[in-house]
Amino acid sequence: MIEPLLLCTDLDRTLIPNGSAPESPDARPRFRRFVAHAEIQLAYVTGRHRDLVLEAIAEHDLPEPDFVIGDVGTSLWQVSPAGWTSLPQWQTEIGRDWMRVGRDRLVECLADLASLRLQEPEKQTPLKLSYYAPMTLDVDRLKARLRARLTTLGIGASLIWSLDEAAHTGLLDILPSGASKYHAVDFLMGLLGHDVSSTLFAGDSGNDLEVLTSPIPAVLVANAHPEVREQARHRSRAHGRMDRLYCAQGGWSGMNGNYSAGILEGIAHFRPDLRPWL
Repeated sequence: MIEPLLLCTDLDRTLIPNGSAPESPDARPRFRRFVAHAEIQLAYVTGRHRDLVLEAIAEHDLPEPDFVIGDVGTSLWQVSPAGWTSLPQWQTEIGRDWMRVGRDRLVECLADLASLRLQEPEKQTPLKLSYYAPMTLDVDRLKARLRARLTTLGIGASLIWSLDEAAHTGLLDILPSGASKYHAVDFLMGLLGHDVSSTLFAGDSGNDLEVLTSPIPAVLVANAHPEVREQARHRSRAHGRMDRLYCAQGGWSGMNGNYSAGILEGIAHFRPDLRPWL
């Protein structure tokens, strides 16, 4: 009997081939066929909000997921033929501090930081504050300043830095301290009765690093930025988890390891019992 798999994957430049690297032509169709098996539960784990996830599914012919962790881990939806259902227990889990202070007060507290520019209103949520910043910014120094400001409000926060290489800009997400892609995946695992033996994560960027270097088996697709690959390897080595990280290289099953080809390569590595379905 096949053990079930909870497959959690980032979207942009992981499943969605919207980076500069080429996509293997048959990779996405093979991915769709794989996740159609009843033993596979599919979760999208993304910085996108609901409307942009729906747009991506339509534009890139992606399979309908069973769950969506959106807004960099601050929203959690169950998806069924009847529609999308928000799981409010996740909002309660992560939102206690922020609901006391309010996002508007946080914006006000950070308003004088000239290097930060608020992202568009549709990219903000009550539990996620998102900014654009120069790619050349001293990120460690910025994070130290932000933590000092937030401490004055009595707020613990996760500060997530990533790069939008296509737009040549840095992206900063400020989340409640309990909110991140890793915490959301871990919460979903517990909700569904999965553990690290039956879960796999796939990602490509800085905001995936916490999951990529966690106890959850993870694959870094081959098109990931070399800096992210080096950070993932360094952190995994430091935590003694190199066996939990697989960096796709290409060559498996005649594909190049980019995007969904890398996801399939990682599944083949961690779950050889599922190779007949790949």
